[in-house]
Amino acid sequence: MTVQYVLPDMPYDYGALEPAITGEILELHHSKHHAAYVKGANDTLERLSETREAGDYSGLVGLEKTFAFNLSGHVLHTIFWDNLSPDGGDRPDGELAAAIDEHFGSFDAFSKQLSTATASVQGSGWGVLAWEPLSQRLVVEQLYDHHGNVGMNTTPILVFDAWEHAYYLQYRNVRPDYVQKLWNLVNWTDVTHRFDAARAGHLGVNAPAK
Repeated sequence: MTVQYVLPDMPYDYGALEPAITGEILELHHSKHHAAYVKGANDTLERLSETREAGDYSGLVGLEKTFAFNLSGHVLHTIFWDNLSPDGGDRPDGELAAAIDEHFGSFDAFSKQLSTATASVQGSGWGVLAWEPLSQRLVVEQLYDHHGNVGMNTTPILVFDAWEHAYYLQYRNVRPDYVQKLWNLVNWTDVTHRFDAARAGHLGVNAPAK
């Protein structure tokens, strides 16, 4: 069966985000954890193909859940790497800044909401800034694992990984300290491109060419 999903190259060296995120953590996160989601998605697609060929759908529910878990993990990590940059930080400007003010009251209120959403995820998950096209607004969401507790119509444009493998070797159990450091790495150029693409109806993972 043709491989459907491929682990993307990192847009920077593993050590480029230090001291906020160590090279050791980033290498493990990308080359082991993200790679496992890519393999899991491909393996599950193959098992689904075998299920169809055999005509035995008794295990379909578990396979569908496994596929959603691994594919969503792959998608979120692909966004996460591009959302961060060694030259990141500060605040957005232009229409994204205006939309944040409109929908959250201020950048400070937005950042506190996203930080709290990320830090307070029960177990493993993500904090997400997403575009909700039905109401034409930005929303903050909590994802449990990789794909639960989100609006069906939303498109993630900024994601913060709250799984322990993203921070525990460096920050131990103090997740809020890790989340605070992420703000110094946010690539607002990438987030803005995703915001513009989502508003234009382009719902794919990849932002338009920069």
